[in-house]
Amino acid sequence: MPELPEVEVVRRGLERWVAGRTIASVEVLHPRAVRRHPGGGADFAARLAGETFGVPRRRGKYLWLPLEGRALSVLGHLGMSGQLLVQPKDAPDEKHLRIRVRFTDAAGTELRFVDQRTFGGLSLHENTPDGLPDVIAHIARDPLDPLFDEVAYHLALRAKRTTVKRALLDQSLISGVGNIYADEALWRARLHYERPTLTLTRPRSAELLGHVRDVMNAALAVGGTSFDSLYVNVNGESGYFDRSLDAYGREDEPCRRCGTPMRRRPWMNRSSYFCPRCQRPPRAAS
Repeated sequence: MPELPEVEVVRRGLERWVAGRTIASVEVLHPRAVRRHPGGGADFAARLAGETFGVPRRRGKYLWLPLEGRALSVLGHLGMSGQLLVQPKDAPDEKHLRIRVRFTDAAGTELRFVDQRTFGGLSLHENTPDGLPDVIAHIARDPLDPLFDEVAYHLALRAKRTTVKRALLDQSLISGVGNIYADEALWRARLHYERPTLTLTRPRSAELLGHVRDVMNAALAVGGTSFDSLYVNVNGESGYFDRSLDAYGREDEPCRRCGTPMRRRPWMNRSSYFCPRCQRPPRAAS
């Protein structure tokens, strides 16, 4: 699934090509694409007609388009294969086109939601006083948010009494970090994924947080990570941070620090990649 850098790349594209545009009409081509909208496809389309998109926002992996002058936002769930594309109006329809948004201006482009696996979708929600769609009000700030509270995060880590990778993926503690960037940050910090959070000192958790930020900023600089054609930006282009990964997907390849073959272990229906020499497991996880 897309993580913070991939979603931020999409958000920036929408800010450039969609913000400030008024909606002429919405066409819902598959009911699953609006299944999170209580009123269904017809209500979704009717309520958006005539509205104007504000500047897109993001918290962690969650992306939304506020409606100007309204306490409402369109929340985008990209799921496993969702794509928000800005396409010329006369471009052929994608095979898995689910929603089309036409605009009143003469720019000649429209917004399309394409989703091969139909796990994603768009939905309209009321905003909280902070401007978040109400259904994601519980999501923590992400590490690139200037208001992220590092002290509170460290205290929450210690109180959680879990392991470090589980804590990184806990969206109520820190948002936007998924499996790929967790493995990358842990490799940089020389921490095993099963390290208990209770053993992390304040300097150690701050160091890990710094690595999380560094790897995400590096991924942002090259458009995110794409392992197939399913994750793309609004122009249909893939990111290429996968070429720079130090841990994720590198089983049996030499560690870029010490040369030891990297290992992969099953973990919570996913995989964890690590260096057995640089990231020694705690005794209980050996």
